[in-house]
Amino acid sequence: MTGDYEDLGLTPEEELDLEADWNLPLAFTKQRHTEKIEGTTTLTQTWRMKERMKTVSVALVICLNVGVDPPDIVKTQPCARLECWIDPLSTSPQKALEGIGANLQKQYERWQPRARYKQSLDPTVDEVKKLCTSLRRNAKEERVLFHYNGHGVPKPTVNGEIWVFNKSYTQYIPLSVYDLHSWMGTPSIYVYDCSNAGIILKSFRDFSTQGDKPTEEAALNASQTSTSSLASTSTTAVKSCIQLASCGPNELLPMSPDLPADLFTSCLTTPIKIALRWYVLQNSGKLISGLTQERVDRIPGQLNDRRTMLGELNWIFTAITDTIAWNVLPRDLFQKLFRQDLLVASLFRNFLLAERIMRTYNCTPVSCPALPPTYQHHMWQAWDLALDLCLGQLGDILDNGASFKHSPFFAEQLTAFQVWLNYGSIDRNPPEQLPIVLQSDIKAGPNNTVFTKHCRQNACIGKFYVSRPLCGKSFHSSNIYIIDITLQCRGNHCLIFHSHFRFLGLILHQHHLTNTKILFTPSGRVS
Repeated sequence: MTGDYEDLGLTPEEELDLEADWNLPLAFTKQRHTEKIEGTTTLTQTWRMKERMKTVSVALVICLNVGVDPPDIVKTQPCARLECWIDPLSTSPQKALEGIGANLQKQYERWQPRARYKQSLDPTVDEVKKLCTSLRRNAKEERVLFHYNGHGVPKPTVNGEIWVFNKSYTQYIPLSVYDLHSWMGTPSIYVYDCSNAGIILKSFRDFSTQGDKPTEEAALNASQTSTSSLASTSTTAVKSCIQLASCGPNELLPMSPDLPADLFTSCLTTPIKIALRWYVLQNSGKLISGLTQERVDRIPGQLNDRRTMLGELNWIFTAITDTIAWNVLPRDLFQKLFRQDLLVASLFRNFLLAERIMRTYNCTPVSCPALPPTYQHHMWQAWDLALDLCLGQLGDILDNGASFKHSPFFAEQLTAFQVWLNYGSIDRNPPEQLPIVLQSDIKAGPNNTVFTKHCRQNACIGKFYVSRPLCGKSFHSSNIYIIDITLQCRGNHCLIFHSHFRFLGLILHQHHLTNTKILFTPSGRVS
């Protein structure tokens, strides 16, 4: 080695020093320094919707043939007559049909005002085909809704057929729901309001099962029936359709003259109105003296104004139905039905009411995907109590002009949530009041300073924790801070909050957050 340094002109001492340097141990040679560098694995926020969807087109198909009853249903006398809150016998058949179609469109527009609506009144097969293909073409990859009122035609058949008319209205013409699906495409949602409506869902399931068995015999049968138009349609696409039916396969719609004939549609599109009517018909309504249907129809306020009685009832109803669904449904199903599409979420919240009301008349609304029974959930008692407290004031408000006293519902739910935070066990379940808490507006009074302390990352809040440091934004209309936080959870308890509500309120009374109010939006948007 010494000879290698001769050409450098080094002295023997310098050569020894240089050789000693080469023999020094190398640094950063351990495995942790040489292995491939990989980033840390982060927890996926599965509660946040990756894909939002919108119902952009709605087909309203109404088959009434006013004045002519279908041949296979014997109606009671008197019987239910109201369609979209219109008595079809109070005017000429054509005017009644047009008024019912206009009212149904207005009822849907409350839930989705920007959708494209098309009516088809007492249509033929060709008219339904033209309507559905046109809406699908304009909707592209967005969802289309098909609403079918079959109160003036025979019941659906076991072969999966609904009924429409011929051009001269002298015959009932069958329309295969499989052909209907091929015209509607996917994604789509169907609402069937007719007797024996559940048989339509059964036919869809049978078709899907047959599609899972691609045998030669199944292929031959498919080519010889009206389902040939769906031969190239995947089974997955059929199963992805959302369907709501008014009753089971062997059930007739209620005919009580105290109810509307389209009770199912009323529950889906005007839930507060039908809930109040049903309340009056029940024994609980008799506890309030002087409460009649005429007085209930005069409840002051607007549905979208929370300061009024009608608006507050609507607000409470939304919170309760959302809470029932969040506590009962599997998380993935809840996310699909209640957080992906605003119109679908509204229909399924109202579907829970339809199940509760119609079961008292021996009707069981069904859906696909199927929901577990919710008609006996204890949160309905909270709804009944809210109606008791609000309607108990109605006489004084209408007769004496008294001011409306707001319901203590949200305050009581916040108290229950505080109890869960302070006294819950270590292995407690998520609080069932949480969706209600998130819908309550927390408004700071003039003397309440809303502030935030330095909260360290992953600060524990019960079972849930903040996944990133809190960041405050000034909200100029009042002395409030909007806190943008992301909630996650530990273990198998997954919070699914991507709500469409503008503001979500949460009061946290725990240790360092005592007397602290935080307003936050899971999506981080303030509008």
